[in-house]
Amino acid sequence: MAPTYTLPDPNDPRCQRLYDTGYLHGDFYFTPEGYVVFTEQYLLRRGYCCGNRCRHCPYGHEAVRKARG
Repeated sequence: MAPTYTLPDPNDPRCQRLYDTGYLHGDFYFTPEGYVVFTEQYLLRRGYCCGNRCRHCPYGHEAVRKARG
């Protein structure tokens, strides 16, 4: 499935801070509200579901806790 987001300009200062901590171009994008969203590219490289309900989780949210009810 093709991505439905646009990668940010690599010269954006917000990107530079993320690149400085080891993220690569294509690992993330910013929502219109300014939140960082990690892409499937990054999540696959990380290698596991973190349980945080990531928007592009390639692991089927396997580590997300089920709601009590």
